Amino acid sequence: MPRASTDSLTRPILAATTIAGIAASIWLFLDNRSLRSELDDRSVVAAVVDTPAIEKPTPPVEDPWAAKAEPAKSATPAPSLQASKEESRMERRARRTEEFGAMFGRLDNETDDEYRARMLPLLKLGLTGPRDRVGEMRKLAEDKAKVTAAQSAELDKAFTKVYDDVVDYTNKAIGDGQLSPYERNVAGWLDYAGGLGGILTGANGQIGKILDPGQIKAMSDSGFEWGEYLGLNAPWENLKPPPPRPN
Repeated sequence: MPRASTDSLTRPILAATTIAGIAASIWLFLDNRSLRSELDDRSVVAAVVDTPAIEKPTPPVEDPWAAKAEPAKSATPAPSLQASKEESRMERRARRTEEFGAMFGRLDNETDDEYRARMLPLLKLGLTGPRDRVGEMRKLAEDKAKVTAAQSAELDKAFTKVYDDVVDYTNKAIGDGQLSPYERNVAGWLDYAGGLGGILTGANGQIGKILDPGQIKAMSDSGFEWGEYLGLNAPWENLKPPPPRPN
C-alpha cells in the first residue's frame, strides 16, 4: 500500500486515541499516585528493616531507696489505637473511582452554571500548557513546509466545523453515559475513540484540499501531528456537564 494511503488511515486512529487519552490520563494519574504511595510505604518498611541494630546503653545502677517507692497508678487506662486495615489494590482502585466521580461528576443539586464555574478553571489550567506547546509546534512546522498565512487561516476556518462535530459527538457520549465520571468504562472510551476517527477523517480531507502533498509531508516529517493539535484545541470548555450520579 502506498505511504500516502497508509498515513491517511493511521492518522485518524492516532488522533482519536490522543483525544481519548486526555480523559484516560486523569485515571492513570490517580492510579499512578496510588502506586507511588504503595512504593513509598514499602521503601519506609525496607529502610526500617535494613537499619542496623543500635547497641543499648548500660542501665544505670538502681537506687535502693527509689526501688521501695511504689509507682504512681492512673485511674485512666492508656489509650490504644485501632489497627488499620491494609487497603488492597482493588479497594484502592474503587476508592480512586469514587474520588474521580466526586471531583468531575455532578454534585448534589448542582446546576449547569455551578458545575462550569467549579470545573472550568481546572480544565483551562490543564489545557493551557499543552495548547501553547502544540501551537508553537504548528507554527514551526508550517514555517518548514512554507505554509502561507492565507493557507493557515483557511485551515483554522475548516477546523471550526470539525470542532463543532467533536463537541456534539462528545456531548452525546456524555449524555448517554458512554463517557461517565462515575465508573471505569474502558470499552466505552475505545468505542468513543473509534467513532471520533470518522470525524477526524473528514478533517484530514479538508487539510488535503488546502495544503499540497509536499507541505503535508514536510509538516509530518517535522514531528507535527494534526490529530494531537485538533485534540488539544477542541473547545472542551463548551461541553455540557455530566448528568447527576445515578442512584
